[in-house]
This record gives sequence, structure tokens and C-alpha cells, in this order.
Amino acid sequence: MEDRKPKKPKKKIRSYPIIVLSCFYGTIFLAMLIYISYYSYANRQVLMDNSYNTRQQILLKQNSRGKILSRDGDVLAYSEVDDTGKETRVYPYGKEFAHVVGYSTNGKAGIESLANYYLINTSIDLSDKVALDTKGEKYPGDNCITTLDVNLQEVAYNALSARKGAIVVTNPKTGEILAMVSKPDFEPSTIKAEWESLLADKSPDAKLLNRATQGLYPPGSTFKIITSLAYIKEHPKDYNNYRFTCSGRITIDGETISCFHGETHGSEDFVKSFAESCNSSYANIGVSINRKVFADTLDQLLFGKELPIDLLYSKSSASIDADTSTENVMQLSIGQGATSMTPMHLNMITCAIANKGMLKKPYLISEIKSEDGKTVKSYSPEDYKRLMTAEQAGILAEMMEEVVKTGTASKLKGLSYTAAGKTGSAEFTDSTSDSHAWFTGFAPAEDPEICVTIIVENAGSGGSFAVPIAKRIFDSYFGVE
Repeated sequence: MEDRKPKKPKKKIRSYPIIVLSCFYGTIFLAMLIYISYYSYANRQVLMDNSYNTRQQILLKQNSRGKILSRDGDVLAYSEVDDTGKETRVYPYGKEFAHVVGYSTNGKAGIESLANYYLINTSIDLSDKVALDTKGEKYPGDNCITTLDVNLQEVAYNALSARKGAIVVTNPKTGEILAMVSKPDFEPSTIKAEWESLLADKSPDAKLLNRATQGLYPPGSTFKIITSLAYIKEHPKDYNNYRFTCSGRITIDGETISCFHGETHGSEDFVKSFAESCNSSYANIGVSINRKVFADTLDQLLFGKELPIDLLYSKSSASIDADTSTENVMQLSIGQGATSMTPMHLNMITCAIANKGMLKKPYLISEIKSEDGKTVKSYSPEDYKRLMTAEQAGILAEMMEEVVKTGTASKLKGLSYTAAGKTGSAEFTDSTSDSHAWFTGFAPAEDPEICVTIIVENAGSGGSFAVPIAKRIFDSYFGVE
């Protein structure tokens, strides 16, 4: 009888760890699918607008690009299709809306870029699609209704005339952008043919640059709004006790600041210093402010930070810390030196003052509608951030009213409406004769409906050159002949 080896006991398969791992990886995979699906839906507009997304070309073969319209229904951009099916983008107002409406060839800019997702999609009824299919015609893309006011845009455009600069007109209560002008400009309907020459142009003109949102300028005396806010924050109860005697210049720690054209203002308090835009007094105010308070004020007003606007923009720059020299603090206090701002950013701060300290998010698109009139998407006013308290905003608004009543914006005094604002003459070279003209303000002063920010490059005094432009815009808005 053969000896048999004893059988080895069978190993038990331990399936529990495998089940756990399978569940774990299955959960991760499911979570990734959910995340990708959510991300794709939430960012569908961004993904569609990506230049590598070939779906854009598929949609453009199927749909005709939709129209861009003003708030009152004026057509600002539309597409013409010829007998061969070739589509041409048409801009009825030409250069007037060049930067804000933008272009849709050689890349995209302005509203053409912001609304691209909707303009190349269609939301018409299926029955209408069938009818167009039988004719061999494209579907009409959805239309974009903007917040832009044609009349205000034309007034601003014509008022700036042949000068370089920018104008922003907004509603401080809603954040609606009513007009936006930048010069030098370009002809959007011929941009494809002129593209290479526009890119090759190395002159200071920079026609493709939207100076309203991307142009960085020394803010000059308009920055005294910010310096004033910092001083009020540090002296909430006694800011009105400030006194100064202006002799036309001031020297601190061996550094000298002069008033515009060496003007002597004499005895001044806080409000009068602001109304007369006294550089000497504000250099004195600036060096007296606690550095941290000043820095916190800049931070609160979004200097060096992201701005709540969808157009391409540049970040404004202003800084102060314990190591900042006296000279640089003096320059900062009057909006000179290394300080730079965009007109759009200054407009936002002005809007916050007009709206009791609350900044509404600026926006350009009010509604997306299908060609057959259905609302696809609508936009409404949205609080962005409180830039200052209602009390601080009220103080600044009163100071800006005084600029009109007794100060450098007196050309806005005695009209059928009240106005408030701040002028600026921002030097940009070592020569005091070279300065940009600024104005930022709102009307009516007691219940603001419209906010205007203007810069005219190399024009001189803000009171002489920017304020008259503001008056033309205000007059147009309030129907003054």
C-alpha cells in the first residue's frame, strides 16, 4: 500500500480587502465623473470659448452669429450672409463702440468675447430650425442685449474728440456700464485686414488697448479721495479740526511738494484743502496718517487686487509700509510717484461713494434672448463689496459737492441738476507743464443716478479740460439742451 502525502489545506482567499479596494477606487472614479460633469457644466462658457475647442467651428457652420444690441434695442453688431454663405460681421456705429463692443475675428475682444458662447449658440424653437433646414439656411444665434446707452456713448465719444484718453459712464446704484470710450480707436469692421499693421504699430497710440480698463495712469489729485478716506478713518470724530496754511509749497524731511503751478491757497481746513486740491496740504495730511491705516485703506479699495469686471483690465498700483520714504508718502498722498490707476477702478471707487459705500459689480450684459424673443439668460444688479462705511461715503460725497460749489469743478455749479466730483491734473514727466486731465464724479449729488470718470491725456488741468466733458455727459443724461 502506497504512502500518500497528506493534502495541504486549501488557502482561504481573503476577499475582504479586494472588496474594500474595489469600492474605494469605484468611489474615486464616480467622484471624478461627477466632478468633471459639474465642472464642464459650470464652466461651459469658458470651455466653449477656448480657442482649441473645435466645437466653435461646428457651431459657426450651423449658426449665424447673433446680434449685439444697446439697452434700447439699437443694433451694435450683426452678421450679414451673402449668396455664397460667407458671413461678415457688421458694426453700424463703427469706431464709436470699438473697444467696448470689440471684434470677433483674429481673436475676440469686448462684448464679442464676453457673449461669444451665446452668440454662436441658438435657442430658437425646433419648428423654426426645421423650416430653416428646408431652406438650407443657418440658424440665428442668440442675441446679446447690453447695458450700453447709444446717446451717452456718442456724446462721450464726440466730447473726447481727437484727444487720447478714456471715459467710463456707469449707474452707481446698479453697476450697469452705460458708456465706455477709449481713444485712439480702430475700425472693428476692417480689423482683419488691418490686424498686422495694428500689431506692428510701436507708437504710443496702442489702438487696440482699452484705456478705460487697461490704461494705467498717475491719478493725480483724484487720489486725494483715497487719502481723505484714510485720514477720516484715523480721525473719525475730529477730521474737521484740521488746519493748514498753504504758501504754495511744503518741505518735509528735506523733500518739497508744490501746488499746481505754484498756486498759494492760504488758510485751509480739511474740506477746503480738498475742494481747492491743495497739494501742500495733502502732502502734510499724508505723512500724518498712520502707515498701517493708509495701507489698509488701499487694500480695502482693491489696489493690487482682482477687480469685479469681466473685461480685460490692469491692476492699479499704490502701496505704503513702514519703510516707505517721506518723499514717496508725499507723492502717494497726491496721486503721483509710483501710483497708477485705471479709469475703471477710479470709477468703481466713485460709484461706491455715490452708493453709500457699497460697490455694485459692474456689468455690460443685461439679457440674452433668442431670435424669436425668448429670454435665455438675464443679469441683475449684484453687491460686490462694501468699500467704506455709509458714514464715510457720506462725508466724501459732501466734500465732492464742495469741489463743485467752491472748488476746481465750478463749471458744474448752478445747473438744473446738482453734481459732485473731484478733478485731477496728473503730472507724468519731470516737467510740470505735462499733465493728464482727470475728473470723476456723479449726479444728482443728493441721489446719484450716473457716475462719470474721465481722463484726457496730456491736456493739462482737470477743471479746464475734463469737467466740461463731464458736463456734456450729465447734460445729455438729464436732457438739458
